[in-house]
Amino acid sequence: MVKNRLSTTLAGVVFNNPVVPASGTFGFGLEMQDVYDLNVLGGISLKGTTGEARFGNPTPRIAECPDGMINSVGLQNPGIDVLVGEKVPSLRKVYDGVIIANISGFSIDEYVACCAKADACEEIDIIEVNVSCPNVHNGGMAFGTSAESAAAVTAAVKKVTTKPVFIKLSPNVTDIVSIAKACEYAGADGITLVNTMLGMRINIKTRRPVIANKMGGFSGHAIFPVALRMVYQVAHACSIPVMGCGGVSCAEEVVEMMMAGAAAVQVGAENLRNPMVCKEIVENLPEVMDRLGIDELKDIIGIVE
Repeated sequence: MVKNRLSTTLAGVVFNNPVVPASGTFGFGLEMQDVYDLNVLGGISLKGTTGEARFGNPTPRIAECPDGMINSVGLQNPGIDVLVGEKVPSLRKVYDGVIIANISGFSIDEYVACCAKADACEEIDIIEVNVSCPNVHNGGMAFGTSAESAAAVTAAVKKVTTKPVFIKLSPNVTDIVSIAKACEYAGADGITLVNTMLGMRINIKTRRPVIANKMGGFSGHAIFPVALRMVYQVAHACSIPVMGCGGVSCAEEVVEMMMAGAAAVQVGAENLRNPMVCKEIVENLPEVMDRLGIDELKDIIGIVE
């Protein structure tokens, strides 16, 4: 039997390779099925989903930046029932890899209801919980900005799920390790790091913010060093697996993320600049591994002390 040099395992789920398009940058996967064979991907993190359909924030809600972008899309999505009833079953017909449902919510009850439905959908392999949403019952402060709130969401979701639950954390905090450890203690099976940073652009001609909501999530290659630092910190402080995310754009950066401690690596904003990037990274990984003397990718996870 020929070994797969690229394979990796997270919370008992086997990925053929560590490359995963990040939520919000790859739709529901189906949008890309005619561009290339989706089965080259290790996994797909689907567009963030809430309890009810959402139209999203007012426009303009995208702003370009050097080495990145700002978005304030506002979780536009068709709702959890459409995700589990239509989107995921359709994707499974053309894709054999790991399907990750990304769940968002504005209250713990919404997280619980959505995660329970995602857990009941047999085609979903991992549930990724985005705790960067504002808590409507706590003055709008994002769940993921405090260890207590992030742990409360984690514990509540774990009570209604049997599948691995990964908590996707915000980098807009002063102590990412304490929040990650709180999620681990509350039962999380893994951590995804990081979501977007908070950014802003101003149109100097109109003297107004470019984004209608003034500020939005800053992502892209510019945030890679911050994401890498947080992956390193959390992977060395926690015993649960980490999916690295933030500014990844090439095979070398996937290797770098894994050396820092990531067991899989999500590619986000670069998909919007180059829709072929995930396929290209998977194809380039063996050559990069050969050049660096790496036999199997799993051997380098967290190798940097």
